[in-house]
Amino acid sequence: MNNLLTRASDTPSRGSTSRQKLQRDRAPRTGKRPSTSKIYIPTTVSVGQLARLLNVRQTLLQRKMIDAGMAAEASYDHVLTSDYAALLAEEFGRNPIINDEAAFDIYPPVPHPDPTTLPTRPPIITIMGHVDHGKTTLLDTLRSASVADNEAGGITQHIGAFSVPVKESSSGIITFLDTPGHAAFSAMRSRGASVTDIVVLVVAADDGVMPQTKEVIELIKGEQDKVGVVVAINKVDKPEADVEKVQHALLAEGVQLEVFGGDIPSVEVSGLTGHGLDDLIDTLSLIAEVQDLRAEQDGPAYGHVIESRMHKGLGPTATVLVLRGCLTPGTHILAGTSSGKVRLMSDSSGAPVKVAYPGMAVTVSGWRSLPGAGDEVVQGSEGDVKKALANRVRKKEVETVLIDAEAINIARAAERERVRKEEDKSQDMRNILDGGPKELRLVIKGDVSGSVEAVVGALEGIGNKKARVKVVSTGVGDVMESDVMMAKAAEGIIVAFSVNIPRSVETTAAQNHVPIYSSKIIYRIMDEVRDRVTALLPCTYETKVTGEATVLQLFDIHIKGKTTKKIAGCRVSNGTIEKSKGARVVRNGQVIHEGFLDALKQHKKDMPEVKKGTECGISLQDYEDLRDGDLIQMYQTIEIPGVL
Repeated sequence: MNNLLTRASDTPSRGSTSRQKLQRDRAPRTGKRPSTSKIYIPTTVSVGQLARLLNVRQTLLQRKMIDAGMAAEASYDHVLTSDYAALLAEEFGRNPIINDEAAFDIYPPVPHPDPTTLPTRPPIITIMGHVDHGKTTLLDTLRSASVADNEAGGITQHIGAFSVPVKESSSGIITFLDTPGHAAFSAMRSRGASVTDIVVLVVAADDGVMPQTKEVIELIKGEQDKVGVVVAINKVDKPEADVEKVQHALLAEGVQLEVFGGDIPSVEVSGLTGHGLDDLIDTLSLIAEVQDLRAEQDGPAYGHVIESRMHKGLGPTATVLVLRGCLTPGTHILAGTSSGKVRLMSDSSGAPVKVAYPGMAVTVSGWRSLPGAGDEVVQGSEGDVKKALANRVRKKEVETVLIDAEAINIARAAERERVRKEEDKSQDMRNILDGGPKELRLVIKGDVSGSVEAVVGALEGIGNKKARVKVVSTGVGDVMESDVMMAKAAEGIIVAFSVNIPRSVETTAAQNHVPIYSSKIIYRIMDEVRDRVTALLPCTYETKVTGEATVLQLFDIHIKGKTTKKIAGCRVSNGTIEKSKGARVVRNGQVIHEGFLDALKQHKKDMPEVKKGTECGISLQDYEDLRDGDLIQMYQTIEIPGVL
């Protein structure tokens, strides 16, 4: 840090020119783009830290600096003075306030200047592929522990991280991330890929390339420069397996396999029998050696939360994947707006762990609150963690107030709209007010934060311009009465994923007419929500002609006294004339009357229906202006439900 501060003090002479350019570029826009929110900036801040403070991509900030003539100062670890940082913050529409205390936070350590001098670390490998292609069974065989059989529908419902001892690996172990196979968990797969070194794409030899396989291939293409790729063609033990067909299908999707002269190795395996697993491990170890993965094994720990959950007896727990440094019991850590002091650490089998080094995944207890899946984990002193947490909470509260203010405005606008609807019963006005999309409001509860995140990602995409899903609340743990009250206030439903619903909560929900849908299978939840959103769509109506009769002759029949009634003698030319259906009179191609039949007779006998080719007598309700040659059509209106 002293070196960085020295670099900051030795600002090049062109610095004043860069500052003038920033001020000049900003001046014409001051009237058009006012600062939207306050941001606290320390006296000195690195480019990487400033990007985090502004909540923008580092590349975007660096591009802005280059445009301002600060290319030499745009490196990740270059330290900026508060003057330059404030000018850059204003470029992003923020109101900078120089305050070291309020701007304090804990950041990941600066990358080592010479990684080749660091000790090697285990490779982090992510298993990906289509649902039911055998990913978990493959890992199950590797770690000799049965988990696949206990999962709903054979689908991994949330990410699990496992460190497997491997003799062939230079580090002695390989860490696997087991990601869910269903498309609904694409968000979790993306997060898994962001912390992985090698992706193993599992494709079933008897099934081939499927939709989720293509999804993973697209994800891999976007990460090609960052991660290695190995294709595991699984289930080769099945009689219907066709390895060559799978290879050609992968080639058609742009996966350049080694067998076709590409650079992506493929291995034929069977998760059930263990065939080819040694070859897979050898291939993974070889790729890891080529990547030369290294990280500091001392110093403050840095990693990511892979999943978090409430554990009976331990409270909030989180699976932490350590990427740098070492994590030990007693360490003070911070993840998002959750902090804690590491109390117990255990591996995937539940065995206690005293030290977690880079590449290891451990379950950590001692959190004061539940961290979010994907949150960065950083280490600091107790005082620094408390100070950074207070600043993060304050920042989040400010953001929440802004969001709440927007929500209040939306709610008030909705209330005004509701009042207008009640006051004005005009159909035209109702059509105008009903022009916005209808919403299915959801309160989502799940077993772990990673699952909740994935369920939200899957359900939010359901809908169209006329009806959509809106998630009003999420949480981890069993459904509670507060969730019922939240759903009642929002006029929504509760979606419970792999969590319990106490009997008292079910009673409260029934009393308040709040629907609860519970399932351990993600795609069943998706189907249920899709059906409910579809029910919100406006129906269309289609008129179907069921019968036609041509008027041949008109008769006047005496009913009572001198009262007469006009009866049309008709021949049924198409379909069936049914008294229960609607009727319309067509003359010269134009519909001149719509209504219902008053009487349908055949040989003076009342008939419920008359079929094609027969003659009958017809009279209409409230209409007697029938003429010879008129066409009487029977029709019914069919309601067609909306389609997403």
